[in-house]
Amino acid sequence: MDKHSNDVKKLIEKVSGLNKIEPSLYDKYSVKRGLRNADGTGVVAGITNICNVHGYVLDEGEKRAIDGKLIYRGIDINDIINNTTDKGRYGFEETAYLLLFGNLPTKPEFEEFDELLSNFRVLPPGFSEDMIFKAPSKNIMNKMVRSVAALYSYEDDPEDMSVEKELLRAVSIIARLPSIMVDSYQVKRRIYDRESLYMHPSIPEESVAESILSTLRADRSYTKEEALLLDLCLILHAEHGGGNNSTFVCRCLTSSGTDAYSAYSGAIGSLKGPRHGGANAKVMAQLSEFKEALDGGVAGNNASYSDEAVREQIAKVLRKEAGDGSGLIYGMGHAVYTVSDPRAKALKKHAVKLAKGTRFETDFALLDAIERLTPEVFAEVRKDSKAMCANVDMYSGLVYSMLDIPPELFTPLFAVSRITGWASHRIEELLTGKRIIRPAYKAIAAPREYIPEKDR
Repeated sequence: MDKHSNDVKKLIEKVSGLNKIEPSLYDKYSVKRGLRNADGTGVVAGITNICNVHGYVLDEGEKRAIDGKLIYRGIDINDIINNTTDKGRYGFEETAYLLLFGNLPTKPEFEEFDELLSNFRVLPPGFSEDMIFKAPSKNIMNKMVRSVAALYSYEDDPEDMSVEKELLRAVSIIARLPSIMVDSYQVKRRIYDRESLYMHPSIPEESVAESILSTLRADRSYTKEEALLLDLCLILHAEHGGGNNSTFVCRCLTSSGTDAYSAYSGAIGSLKGPRHGGANAKVMAQLSEFKEALDGGVAGNNASYSDEAVREQIAKVLRKEAGDGSGLIYGMGHAVYTVSDPRAKALKKHAVKLAKGTRFETDFALLDAIERLTPEVFAEVRKDSKAMCANVDMYSGLVYSMLDIPPELFTPLFAVSRITGWASHRIEELLTGKRIIRPAYKAIAAPREYIPEKDR
């Protein structure tokens, strides 16, 4: 056993040493790590007509920070919210139609689209039993990856990539993914948490947000205020340009000519990563650490924290003296947004009303302080005064907690929303890409002679 352990240790050391690349080589060969330019901007790898993520302008070659804008098919996200959420109207379905078909639907178009979504919400016969019940997973994202890939087997001609088939496929997966998520969670609770299993049938008249809350909760009850807040989250997460990791993965897979189910499964797998979709759970974990450090976690719902105490804790995290050792304040900073993230602003504005007078009010106040103080503390500790704002993850995790949504579903809910963006980009890539995406890697291994086996 000891010899085996030593052999494994030697192999690990060998592999670790073999895979070390001197950081200076990236500069030497002008390699843009992570497809990022030296100033942090993304390398332009394509053109899209779906979404514009705008957070800075280039002024004589230098980045100038501006308030962020998120634009779906030419329409500002705030205009969508002002005409849906703010008017007490569910807007995710309308947003999905806009992203897929390029225009806001007329009333007849919307009714037809909404009916199609409702019909597809019911999973194929035997699917839940065979794909979810018989092979449960502790991780819901993992189960969603496998389930979407498995839908390939439930279609007569899944390799038909005509526009008609791809659109119908996209609508069906947008409708089915919430059902897959909820069923997967309910089975996970029963098998791994030893809790009661609730499998509610969907109600056709409910919106996507209403249906999620209705099928997730044991008593099926929810308020309209809660459903509208979840609907807002779905609208805000629906799309974010072609350069975000999961969407780029979807476009890369699509460019290879693979089927839709493989492309969407790959995108879900990308979103699962904590550097992408899992960040809101990291925010909530860090929030708990802040509370524990500031008051031992015993101050209660009416706790208040001084700016000085919050500043000190932020500094400790940045210096890697606290937190998870990453030196990151989760929920702060974004690859594109500089002064503000429009998603974070919209979510904070609507969610603070629901938090008022509840046990979440203190948490909101602490997150607000972290958002407000981090840029100046970052400048002091890191000697870097770059523009920095809260991103959507700063408040989305707390919003989900307020809606009594378990942490295991924070990232799956992101996928349930973002499938609309992935589908839109897949269809655009199919129709306009016409070339497999293949960036280059600089090879630096020196030539070597082959050594015969007897001489090794």
